Amino acid sequence: MSRPKPSGRSYGRLTRHERNTVERMLDRNRSAREIAAELGRSPSTVTREVAAHRYVTAPRSRYGEPAPADLSGACPRLSAWPRCCNGCSHRRGYGCSRRPRVFYSARRAQEAADAELSASRSGIDETEEGAAAKLAAIRDGLARGLSPQQIAATTPGLSASTVYRWVDAGYDGMTNMELRRKVGYRPRSRRAPKRATSHSARRSHASFLALGEDACAAAWEMDTVEGSRGDSARLLTLLHRPSRFQLALPLPDGTCASVLAALSSLRGVLGEDGARRAFGAVLTDNGSEFAD
Repeated sequence: MSRPKPSGRSYGRLTRHERNTVERMLDRNRSAREIAAELGRSPSTVTREVAAHRYVTAPRSRYGEPAPADLSGACPRLSAWPRCCNGCSHRRGYGCSRRPRVFYSARRAQEAADAELSASRSGIDETEEGAAAKLAAIRDGLARGLSPQQIAATTPGLSASTVYRWVDAGYDGMTNMELRRKVGYRPRSRRAPKRATSHSARRSHASFLALGEDACAAAWEMDTVEGSRGDSARLLTLLHRPSRFQLALPLPDGTCASVLAALSSLRGVLGEDGARRAFGAVLTDNGSEFAD
């Protein structure tokens, strides 16, 4: 039983499932009307689909190319329905000396249709006069130093994103060098990943836990806080876990020597005994600034 033709179809493109059905029924030597009835489409849609998306398998030098429009002198199956070698008793060319050999594949047809749709969405969707007027407005605005937003605000039917896209595509010979802000953007810096710093066994987390529950609970957490990008200065922070009291010591940079100098100044204020009593255990990460 044939399926009724669906109503309210939003677009005429065949789906991948429908193309699979076309290929399967071609392999069974079904007519265009039978395939159309199965899909709920018109026979002309089926014949156009097969004719448009056939590809050559032989000769080998033309493998994968679309089938040529003029197939005079070729196998009669290629000039009239089914317009391809699908369903032929000599399928895949076994025992067949005719050239070219042409097949319909649902996968290849879907890829070709997707490429056609993508290409149709690119370029300028304007009349020649309208495109020329908008390109002239963009060219004039850029020459006067206007931003894409300002050009769009003074040109009806033109958006800032369209200005950026047309300039980036190089329409009318324009280049991104004419976009003053875009030229002024600094390239993003890519920092090299930090290498893991090796520490002695007595600096391991297992050694910290071995100090006992009371010592761990009363420990300080030490870390460095970076400032703005490109500024080497930072803060050395010491957080007391039980009281949430925090010290912040300025550092000129993130080197191990700077951390040692800051801790030495703190030891100079508290004294050696005071520093030992106050900072019984200090927990840090494996950053290179804490290697010593």
